[in-house]
Amino acid sequence: MNESAAPARRLFFALWPDAPTRARLAAVARRCSQHPVAAENLHMTLYFLGACGAAQERCYSNVVSRIKFEPFEINLNYIDFWARPQVRWLGARVVPPGLTALMEALGAALATCGYQPDKRDWVPHVTLSRKDKNPHCETDLPKLEWDVREFVLAESVRLDGDLRYRLRGRWPAGV
Repeated sequence: MNESAAPARRLFFALWPDAPTRARLAAVARRCSQHPVAAENLHMTLYFLGACGAAQERCYSNVVSRIKFEPFEINLNYIDFWARPQVRWLGARVVPPGLTALMEALGAALATCGYQPDKRDWVPHVTLSRKDKNPHCETDLPKLEWDVREFVLAESVRLDGDLRYRLRGRWPAGV
């Protein structure tokens, strides 16, 4: 199949939790919803790229490979709810400087490939549930600190009606 005939992929850059962090996130999601996001799908989207062809994906991967960032920690410390999309999420009241620096570096790198970010303000969050009818979550939130050591490029894939994410690239901190 030639490149122009290859199907576009729905891509996004994200923070991908390690196994212990994923388990803690999944536990919070289960406590807050009857329909939690599948544990393997929990992540924090940094930039949603949308439908991308192979050339765009290569450009994005090439420019972000030059980004150097230090590991940082995110303290996920509150649960909120967006009524319109019926989404419950876990967020950070304070955005760590390392995350701000990574977002700025990613945004600048992606712009060199023609990417134009969403005009809405970005809210650092992990989606816990979708199509949630109850805006309230009665749970004591455990201390949830996420030690970030990489960011990833992921693809949204529909398999048998379920949304799954496939990792397409990883970029570690400190490189």
